[in-house]
Amino acid sequence: MTDYNTYVMGVRERALYTGAAAVVIFCVAFVFYRSVVLSALLTPLSLFYPRFKTRDIIAGRKKELNIQFKDLLYSLVSSVSAGRTVEGAFREALKDLAVLYPDPSAFVLTEVRHILNRLEMNETLETALSDFSVRAGLEDLDNFVSVFNICKRSGGNLCEVIKNTSSIISDRIEVAQEVDTLLAERRFEKKVLNVLPILMILLLSATAPDYMSPVFATAAGRLTMTISIMLLGAAWFISAKISDIKV
Repeated sequence: MTDYNTYVMGVRERALYTGAAAVVIFCVAFVFYRSVVLSALLTPLSLFYPRFKTRDIIAGRKKELNIQFKDLLYSLVSSVSAGRTVEGAFREALKDLAVLYPDPSAFVLTEVRHILNRLEMNETLETALSDFSVRAGLEDLDNFVSVFNICKRSGGNLCEVIKNTSSIISDRIEVAQEVDTLLAERRFEKKVLNVLPILMILLLSATAPDYMSPVFATAAGRLTMTISIMLLGAAWFISAKISDIKV
């Protein structure tokens, strides 16, 4: 089963991302230095890009799984409120989720099918959910599984606990989605502002080549451009951290 905390790129995928990053780095460096040699010397930095892309892919998969988990909770609460057992609620949830997610390879469908298969092999629901929680690495899922296991061991009102816990977790996920939606515009503005210095250099180079010539031809000019690239990278990193709000 999928471990959502890790992602291993294939050789072809890694080569694709590395090649794309190399092209972007070369083009940006050429804009700042107007030197093929210096631009080529910076392209090996593209070897680090797959590592950053892997983090983005892991975060994206977890985000998608978290949203699908919210729908699973809604289905479980509906079934439990109708009087079904928790095990029966998971079987019914598979039918409900299949309507919401027609793709059979959707994360939540795969996980629910795996849980049901383990139940048919006489494993406990607690074990199956705990394994899912460890592989997912989601705080909301960890909280749900912890409460579920404690309630199972202590003999509490499982149906009521599931409803209350699911309601709290679902509200939290919805708030996170709303915050993410509100930040979408700011993230777009961040991308525009990060690209703007490059566009300004291109514009000045096209409209005032004599004015920009010393920047590309002298050591002081290239030093200035190097500092500019460093500041641009720092601005990108800081803006990414500012827009990465956890709920």
